[in-house]
Amino acid sequence: MSTVDLDLLSPYGWNSALAADYLPLLGADLIPARVIRMDRSECDIAAPLPTADYQSRLAAAVVRAQLPRSDAEVSGLCTGDWVAIDRGRTVRALLPRRTAIVRAAVSGQPDARAKSAHQVLAANVDTVLVCTAGDGDVDLGRIERLLALAWESGAQPIVVLTKADLAHDIPIEDVRAAAPGVTVLAVSAAGGVGMDVLAALLTGTVALIGPSGAGKSTLANALLGAQVFATQAVRDGDKRGRHTTVHRELRPLPGGGTLIDTPGLRSVGLWDAATGIGRAFSDVETLAGLCRFADCAHRTEPGCAVLAAIESGELPQRRLDSFRKLSRENDWLASRTDARLQAERKKVWKDINKSQRRMYKERGGKQR
Repeated sequence: MSTVDLDLLSPYGWNSALAADYLPLLGADLIPARVIRMDRSECDIAAPLPTADYQSRLAAAVVRAQLPRSDAEVSGLCTGDWVAIDRGRTVRALLPRRTAIVRAAVSGQPDARAKSAHQVLAANVDTVLVCTAGDGDVDLGRIERLLALAWESGAQPIVVLTKADLAHDIPIEDVRAAAPGVTVLAVSAAGGVGMDVLAALLTGTVALIGPSGAGKSTLANALLGAQVFATQAVRDGDKRGRHTTVHRELRPLPGGGTLIDTPGLRSVGLWDAATGIGRAFSDVETLAGLCRFADCAHRTEPGCAVLAAIESGELPQRRLDSFRKLSRENDWLASRTDARLQAERKKVWKDINKSQRRMYKERGGKQR
């Protein structure tokens, strides 16, 4: 790589730590590059290509790269990935991810035979902005779900309540109570309210996640200082977004670092997110550690610190209900994807059916 200046990748997140990790994996014939945007069998990448290919000597060239059809590893690329390419602009390897925002996705029919899968929303992210519109009904449960997703990724979440200039009363204290250990900010991208504080908190690669209509693209444009991403007004009737952003795309930030705007998330299933749930509900986990019994279910057990906190008003009942809901969902998904748990579940139902048949036989009745 003697003809390649890797410093040109700096605006896209390249640094000495990545060089130490990735360069030994490349060899003499491959070049590091970062995925800017995915498009089926092709992707846009930022790469320090030979001088003849530079669009600018001050930054890496953004070019189209090819994905080998037979390589399953690189077929799962997403925005933010670091890859190794050859001189012909073909992606040859996916370099190890440091973090990844992953949600569950189910393919097939919604029955017992449906196979669980997962989708990587963005890779190598350092900061996740959990965005929700502050000028409408703020859904605390959705924020908690997105925080669990963000914590599980390995990145640092920040909750951003957008459109503060349009809101009459933002429940910021309620949101802070639902986001322990997380910075919560109310901002207005249009009016500039809180934007300087937010910009000062951003480090590394920043990803924006949230539902359509949360103002993610408007916020992204304000942080980038240019009208990069298309925006639309929400519907007047229900304040819902119109799904303006359809691709995940990475851009360099003017003050350093990079930003990934993502399409609105209509639904977010958690994928193997026990750690993320624990971080998102650290208040519940801390109280659970004070319960008299280690296996306390926080329902009727004596000496339950969680129930005591609910009774005293220290912990809202809604918070415990949300924790239980996400935990059940995560456990259920794990049971579908873990072969051992699947076998155990099958055995339990087999024993139940056998017991029912024996009962009907003993009673001389017929199973309906």
